[in-house]
Parts: sequence; structure tokens; C-alpha cells
Amino acid sequence: MAEETIFSKIIRREIPAEILFQDDLVTAFRDIDPKAPTHILIIPNHLIPTANDVKSSDEKALGRMVTVAAKLAAEAGIAEDGYRIIMNCNKHGGQEVFHIHMHLLGGCSLGPMLNLNR
Repeated sequence: MAEETIFSKIIRREIPAEILFQDDLVTAFRDIDPKAPTHILIIPNHLIPTANDVKSSDEKALGRMVTVAAKLAAEAGIAEDGYRIIMNCNKHGGQEVFHIHMHLLGGCSLGPMLNLNR
């Protein structure tokens, strides 16, 4: 069984977070270190460590993550101008918390997809 993460505690409301949406499948809350004017994390309520660990039984939760992202983008007023959805996987992908999560970013021009400084 995978280890519990800080996100597990947020889902259970054991630690504070600005929760914007929660149902039986997913939880969404503001990132505490935002990289854009709107920066929201959307997570499945059950622990899936990385995108590599997703199973077909997780499809409903992952689909809900996308529909919740669209809903929150509309509510934040960023849907028309555009936004970015990012999911990192493992070390080289930039994943820091090993409970998959989607970053919803917007509210300004986000620039190129990648800016690799090699």
C-alpha cells in the first residue's frame, strides 16, 4: 500500500486548505505557492502515487478531475482567455507530492509550454 501524503490529510480536512470543490471522487484547493494568479490543485480522493499507477478503475476520478478543472476555470473567469492543466509524473517530470494531482493555472499569459535552460 502506498504511503499517505499531505494531500490525504487535506482531503480529510485534518490540515487547513482553501478547498474550492469536494465530492466523493475529487478535491480541489488553492496551491499554497501559486505560480499564476489562479493556481488550483485537483486531486483524486483515493491515493494514486503517480500517473504510472493509474488503473482503468481510476478513469471516473480522472475524468472528474478534468470536468472540475473546467468548472473552476469558468468560476475563476479564466476559461475564455485560456488556462493550462498540468500533471507531473516522477522526478524528471517535476512531481513533488506522490499523490497524482492536476495543476489548473491561469489568469495571465502562461508563455511557452516548456522553457528548458540546458
